[in-house]
Amino acid sequence: MKKILVTGGLGFIGSSVIKMILSNSQYQVINIDKKSYASMPEALIDIQSHPNYSFHEVNICNFKKTQEIISKYFPDIILHLAAESHVDNSIHSPKVFIESNIIGTFNLLQSVNELWTAEDKLKKKFIHVSTDEVYGSLKKTDSPFSETTKYSPNSPYSASKASSDMLVRAWFKTFDIPAIITNCSNNYGPWQFPEKLIPVVIHKALNHENIPIYGNGLNIRDWLFVEDHASALIKVLEKGVPGEKYNIGGNNEVTNLDLVQKICTLLDTISPSKKISQYSNLITFVDDRPGHDLRYAIDATKIYDELGFSPRVQIDEGLMKTVQWFVENKNWLHEKSR
Repeated sequence: MKKILVTGGLGFIGSSVIKMILSNSQYQVINIDKKSYASMPEALIDIQSHPNYSFHEVNICNFKKTQEIISKYFPDIILHLAAESHVDNSIHSPKVFIESNIIGTFNLLQSVNELWTAEDKLKKKFIHVSTDEVYGSLKKTDSPFSETTKYSPNSPYSASKASSDMLVRAWFKTFDIPAIITNCSNNYGPWQFPEKLIPVVIHKALNHENIPIYGNGLNIRDWLFVEDHASALIKVLEKGVPGEKYNIGGNNEVTNLDLVQKICTLLDTISPSKKISQYSNLITFVDDRPGHDLRYAIDATKIYDELGFSPRVQIDEGLMKTVQWFVENKNWLHEKSR
């Protein structure tokens, strides 16, 4: 039975991919997470007693503990998801992002470089999960990001992720670490921590608070349903080739304003307000965020052609599932939004 060490497995994407991996009995999952403010152990409550699952509270910024857990389990695959990811937070507190995203990644790479033999490196995989934000911003007429797009990060968050990508590439080239990099578009779905756009909008609407939209709301993002991302990562850990990069997208480009309006329309049907005629009346435009990228778009041809992955959930279906889940779990949403 292959062992997979997942970093950041109590997070939004990590918990989703762990549940999907454990649906296949050929894997043992070791989840390490530092239990930050955004960790959600409740998302994994149904699998806590699974015979092939174990959890350890480990901060990858601690080199000694990181190396100890890798030495103890000697995993066949490391799926590195642990990261600080909220752009607004990176603007206010960039040091945390440098420590977690850069130093944490270095600690993992250096640990496996010291522990894995040349023979191990031929059989194992180190999968580094990154973001499309490392590529910078696109104009509306530009072609989507491909794996060969030059890096041009514009926020402390994206700069920290670009730095970690470069470390992974260097450790592959210099030390033969069998590393793979994935760069995904904006994730969404049930259990997303309510600091990101979609759960924030739902929370604000249900509380009849103003729904803030940066600038004119015309910034464009490609949206990827979290279960599709989890499915793609499993394709990568099973079929991905060390040294390669794979962009993972959802083929769902939507402006922020259109996205918020879609959510409001769904809420009008699923949980109609008794105070206002429609939730879109709560939309309020606020000062734009510093360094706000205009557009992200992913060309995911490579992972489609080489690994056989294509997203199944389109934006309208995914939003329906997401909004329904948050309405049904509004107590959790309100508690986490405090």
